[in-house]
Amino acid sequence: MKYTKFGKTGIEVSKMCLGTWGIGGAGWDNYSDESRMDAIKAALDCGINFIDTAPAYNAGKAEQYVGETLHKLGARKEVVISTKCGNEFIDGKYVRCGSADKILRECDESLQNLKTDYIDVYLVHWPDPNVAMEETMDALNQLKKQGKILHAGVSNFTKEQMEEANKYCEIEAYQPQFSMVDRENEELIRWAHAQDMGVMTYGTLGGGILTGKYRKLKTYEANDNRNRFYPYFREPLFSKAMKLLSVMDKISKERNVPLAQIALNWTLKKEFISSCITGSQSRDKIEANCKVFDWELSAEEMQILDKAIEEYSRA
Repeated sequence: MKYTKFGKTGIEVSKMCLGTWGIGGAGWDNYSDESRMDAIKAALDCGINFIDTAPAYNAGKAEQYVGETLHKLGARKEVVISTKCGNEFIDGKYVRCGSADKILRECDESLQNLKTDYIDVYLVHWPDPNVAMEETMDALNQLKKQGKILHAGVSNFTKEQMEEANKYCEIEAYQPQFSMVDRENEELIRWAHAQDMGVMTYGTLGGGILTGKYRKLKTYEANDNRNRFYPYFREPLFSKAMKLLSVMDKISKERNVPLAQIALNWTLKKEFISSCITGSQSRDKIEANCKVFDWELSAEEMQILDKAIEEYSRA
């Protein structure tokens, strides 16, 4: 495992962050509670000290798995926890809730779920257009003063929204989506990095499309995240993604490594990213993903991949 400073926070985090959206269970393949908690333990065994979660991941279930696992292992102080506020999962739907009273309540619930008395990095999950930014960010300031959160940040914000939010509360962390199949936020990520924010990117494996597991177009349930959140599982992007995978397949064969490691390696080589988030509900996949630190893509391989990505990105 490799480690780095998480921007201006000064916290040392692993270059790979364990994502827990899937571990929460809603909208993903179903695994047992034991498997989910063992996946968290596997991440720690591999040297990952950074875990990202949220109350919106199945109404607090993901946080509860994290909290229970760390409590059993007595590992809370060795792990940097990032969780979120301002986005609730109610009756199978995501609802934005950026009001101060809801954020303060959410934080207390997260502390209970996580079995801890502080949160290292606390992010506003999505901006709430119906609540003044000042109210949302003032709530985070209040939580910092109370010692319930150590560092504040945002996820899925535009540059303008981040600049406004920063007027009321220092933004120390930023979490956007970024991967080989989604570079829409790259300019904004570079800007955030230049502001010395810790940058943790999600969707590193494109919801699984970059693992090579999904080679045939199929229809998913309406509430499946591969249907409602990631567009690569539908045309026209699915066919374009398959062309990109064909290029990755050649490197995979030559290197004798799985496609997921290629996607992770490509992301890890971006100096403007502090830590890339990747999640799984099984120990085997966590351990395989962490082997990405055993090798590096060459400059020639990066050039080949970048060319294929440019072709994928064209309309």
